[in-house]
Amino acid sequence: MDLVNLLELDTIGVLRPLDDSQVRILRASGLVKVARESGGWRIRPGGKVGAVRAGDLEVQVQPKVGVLRLLFFLGYAKDPRFRPENVAAAPASGLWPALAESLIRQAERALAGGPLQGYTSIEEALPLIRGRVRFAEQFARRPAAPLPVEVRFDDLTVDIPENRLLRTAICRMLAVPRLLPSARQRLERLDARLAGVRILPNGTPLPAWSPGRLNARYLPALRLAELVLENRSAEPDVGDVTIAAFAVNMASVFESFVATAIREALSSHPGVVAEQYRTYLDVERTIPIRPDVVYLVDDRPVAVFDAKYKLEHPTSGFPNGDTYQMLAYCTALGVRTGWLVYAKGTTPPEHKHVRNTTMKIVHHPLDLLRQPHEILDDVAALVRRAVAVTAV
Repeated sequence: MDLVNLLELDTIGVLRPLDDSQVRILRASGLVKVARESGGWRIRPGGKVGAVRAGDLEVQVQPKVGVLRLLFFLGYAKDPRFRPENVAAAPASGLWPALAESLIRQAERALAGGPLQGYTSIEEALPLIRGRVRFAEQFARRPAAPLPVEVRFDDLTVDIPENRLLRTAICRMLAVPRLLPSARQRLERLDARLAGVRILPNGTPLPAWSPGRLNARYLPALRLAELVLENRSAEPDVGDVTIAAFAVNMASVFESFVATAIREALSSHPGVVAEQYRTYLDVERTIPIRPDVVYLVDDRPVAVFDAKYKLEHPTSGFPNGDTYQMLAYCTALGVRTGWLVYAKGTTPPEHKHVRNTTMKIVHHPLDLLRQPHEILDDVAALVRRAVAVTAV
């Protein structure tokens, strides 16, 4: 297999010969940009990170934060109980092995005590009465025949939403490239343990489930399974071309992670947290604005946060454009301090005092290469500062 390994911020890319189906698959994945040049096709990162397989070609775009951080950020944004230990390094490098190893470990733990069972409602025509008779269906389908009887009953089964999610994710992972034979064997054993559980067809909405006492041992595995399925971890063969893809937008991942971390840090304070807060800049309500996070006390905005995953480049317009945007947020919301949270290195926070006003814009960098608990501590410290400012 031809492996193309790109860094997230790579602007040059690589040149490869591609056939029409590969070009179509790479473009459809959204992971990379593909442009024809003399001698082949130029493949460059397209603003997302992940991996895509098109036949005998695999393209990886490596996140600058690393694969395990990426998976943690994705999991935490979905559920703050998702811990760093829920994802694991694999013996082989790359996104596919790390994702497979994490899913395998959590699925093995979830199934250690046997597959979870639950009651499901079944409607059938039986030669005897079981549960409740569906009289309307019985009279409509066989008004003169006493048997079989249309009935509805509850049955204990392993074919429940949690197991469907888990088995479908396991089957999708079996289709991805570059897995070690040992990992593939473990996935096959897990699949066999879930025999009798339906596999979700491609494109089917994920079944609803709720965390609780009965499925507590499943939670890390279910969160990983959802990540696999929501980010298109594998697709069926199209003709003679095997497709597998996992592509995520790092800007969206960062924004969701920061919003969740801020919401969790504010959970012990009075007031409410509104994400993607919808309002207007002008009195006429013609210019919509939508800050990432607004903290309200007694229905009044007192703090506004916006997350920015930016490329530090002189021509990117960063950070002036974001400062103007935050100034607009603060003005419209009547908030004195706005907090821009962005992904960067160890540059200390900067305070911008807006002339002729009492407004202040704080640029707060998050070092995403630190340990997850350190990143969360940094967000918590930011929130404490924001709350202190609102109390003045």
